[in-house]
Amino acid sequence: MARIDVVEGDITRLRVDAIVNAANRSLLGGGGVDGAIHRAAGPQLLAACRPLGGCPTGEARITPGFRLPARHVIHTVGPVWHGGDQGEDALLGACYRNSMQLAAENGVESIAFPAISCGVYGYPPQRACEVALGALQDWLRTAAQPINVVLCCFSAEIAAIYRRLLDAQA
Repeated sequence: MARIDVVEGDITRLRVDAIVNAANRSLLGGGGVDGAIHRAAGPQLLAACRPLGGCPTGEARITPGFRLPARHVIHTVGPVWHGGDQGEDALLGACYRNSMQLAAENGVESIAFPAISCGVYGYPPQRACEVALGALQDWLRTAAQPINVVLCCFSAEIAAIYRRLLDAQA
């Protein structure tokens, strides 16, 4: 049975099969989690991302992890928050589902996610956490193989939201 754990920390240091990068559409690096992952993985990550030709919002792409402890980096592009009436929830949910599907197709048994779209993309943290948990739990319920999920939070605020939501379900 797969499980969902919440940790606070640096996603680039986690020993999991795959980490998810909250990337921009170009996949060529940026700020926040994206920049940290590119710096930790080394220049080979940028070289591996170039031929992918970018990634539309809600979709996912996979590369090796290079200098990271994780074997793979799954890149997904979250939606920019525009008030919630432009399909943001569906796109954010797709980020989690498509990342999980790509993980399953590549034999991943453990995966770590950052709080996608909660930084400069402006997604309200409570709503983003609800969408993320819903998408992950739906995917895990119907999955052919269990994948352990780590929700790696850079801030105590987001970790607390995830823990409250999970505790309310227990």
